[in-house]
Amino acid sequence: QVQLAESGGGLVQAGGSLRLSCSASGRTISSYAMGWFRQTPGKEREFVAAINWSGGIRYYGDSVKGRFTVSRDNANNMVYLQMNSLKPEDTAVYYCTAGTLVPSRIRGDYWGQGTQVTVSS
Repeated sequence: QVQLAESGGGLVQAGGSLRLSCSASGRTISSYAMGWFRQTPGKEREFVAAINWSGGIRYYGDSVKGRFTVSRDNANNMVYLQMNSLKPEDTAVYYCTAGTLVPSRIRGDYWGQGTQVTVSS
C-alpha cells in the first residue's frame, strides 16, 4: 500500500506559477510510475503528467505541454509538479497517483486526496 498526500495548491493569478508536491508513505515509490491528474466539477478526471521510475520517461497532457514539468525524488519519496504560465482553465483539484505507465499516460493504482488549484484571470 502507498499513501499519497498532495500539497502546494492555492490561489494564483493567471501567468503565475505553483509547485505541487506529493509525499508518499507506506512503501518506496521507486518501483512505481508516478503521475498527476486533475478534475473539475462535472468533468472526468484529466491526465496531466506522468514520470517513470527513473525519471527518464515523462508524458504530458496536451493542454499542459510546455508549461508543466513533472519530477521525482525517490530518495525522499516525493513527486513534484511545477506549473508555469498558469491559465484560468488550469483551475481544478490536482491528484497525485502511483501506478504503471501505459502508452502516453499512467494507470493509477493509488491516489491522494487532492489539492485545489485556482487560477484567477
